[in-house]
Amino acid sequence: MTAIAEVFQEAFGLKERPFSKTPDPKFLYLSRVHEEALARLQYAVEEKEIVLLTGEIGCGKTTLTRALMDSLDESYRVVYILNPRLTANQFIRTVSKRLDIEIPYNYKDDLLEALYDRVYELYEEGITPVIIIDEAQLIPKRETFEEIRLLSNFQLDHTNLLSIVLVAQPDIKRRFKHRTYAPLKQRIGMFYHLPPLDREEVKKYIEHRLSVSGRKEELFTEGAIEEIYRFSKGIPRLINSIANATMLEALSNEASLILPEHVIQAAKELEISGPGKD
Repeated sequence: MTAIAEVFQEAFGLKERPFSKTPDPKFLYLSRVHEEALARLQYAVEEKEIVLLTGEIGCGKTTLTRALMDSLDESYRVVYILNPRLTANQFIRTVSKRLDIEIPYNYKDDLLEALYDRVYELYEEGITPVIIIDEAQLIPKRETFEEIRLLSNFQLDHTNLLSIVLVAQPDIKRRFKHRTYAPLKQRIGMFYHLPPLDREEVKKYIEHRLSVSGRKEELFTEGAIEEIYRFSKGIPRLINSIANATMLEALSNEASLILPEHVIQAAKELEISGPGKD
C-alpha cells in the first residue's frame, strides 16, 4: 500500500484509492447507457457483425471493451489491437500472428489465404474470432480500413466467420462520410454512441467506487457532486481526476466531508473549467 493510500484509508475509511485512472474491472460501474452499449456489443459479437462504438475521450469506451472481453467464453478468440497505427500489411500480419499463424509469407494474398484457412479451422472447432480495434480513428490510411472490410468477407453461405468491433472517437464518422469509405460503412451492422453520464449517474458512479473501496456512508455532499458533474460534464475519466484531487484538497483542510468549495478549488488546480451554472 502506498503512503497516499494509507492516508486515504485513515482519513476517509477506505481500503484503497477509489478514483485511480487504471481501468480496474472491479470498479466497473455500468450506468444505463454503458449497460445498453455492452448489451449491443455482445449482440453484435454473437451475430458476427461489424460494430462501431463511438464516444468522447474518457467516456469509458476502453473500459467497456474490457467488460466485453471478460463476458466472452471460450467459444470466442479475442484479437485486441490497442495501437491501430498500422499499414494494411502490418494490420493483416498482426491479426495473423495473434491467431497463431506463422508469418513466412512474402505476399499479402498468401497471408490472407492462410488467415482464412485459420479462421475456418477455428470455426470447425466452434470458436469465433473477435477483432477489437481500439482508437480506430488513428488508423492512418484508407487501405487499412479496406483490409478490415475484406475480413468481413470471411463467411460461409449461412454465417460470418468472425466479428469486428471498432472503438473510436466521434470524428471517425466524418471520415466515413467520404464516398471512398462507403463499402466499409455499408458493412457495419450496428452503430452506438456512448454519451456522458447524467447528474444522477454521476452520483451513483461516485458512490459505487467509494463502496468498492470500503466506504458505505456519505463522503461527497450533494453540493460537491453537483460541482463534480458541472466540471466533468459527466465524463468518467474527468470525474476520477476531479474526485481524486478533491479528496486531496479535503485532506489538506482536515475535512471529514467533501464540500463544493473543495471541488471548485481542485478543479481550479487541475485547470478544468465548467459551464456556467445556468
